[in-house]
Amino acid sequence: METTPVLSGLHLWARDIERTVAFYRAVGLEIDDPFEGEFVNATLANGLSLAIGSYPLTHRYDPSFVPPTGSKGAVALQFDLESRPAVDEMYQHLTSAGHAGHLAPIDAFWGSRYAEVSDPDGNVVGFHSPREAR
Repeated sequence: METTPVLSGLHLWARDIERTVAFYRAVGLEIDDPFEGEFVNATLANGLSLAIGSYPLTHRYDPSFVPPTGSKGAVALQFDLESRPAVDEMYQHLTSAGHAGHLAPIDAFWGSRYAEVSDPDGNVVGFHSPREAR
């Protein structure tokens, strides 16, 4: 391969795009309004793109698309937060809004405060504080 691929973003499929958009807005992302209720895009602070598309939209360009089954997604998104208390606050904010907590805040072995919440499609969303020396 002559060129090195550069990750420009992530694209998630959503069963219910409105619920998924509401979740990521609750996380604090600025997300465009849905395009005909089927697609949204957020440009993250580091320039990456987070795109969310509906199942029907995906079927339009990929007729062989098979929606994921079960309640757990195959993706884990990771977000950095500014402090250890911010991890606890984000977890509390999202679980109080009815989103499923996957892993309550812990002092992780790698030196971060860390927690996970599941988005409406079962994708794990992790929140890290900066690492502290152990």
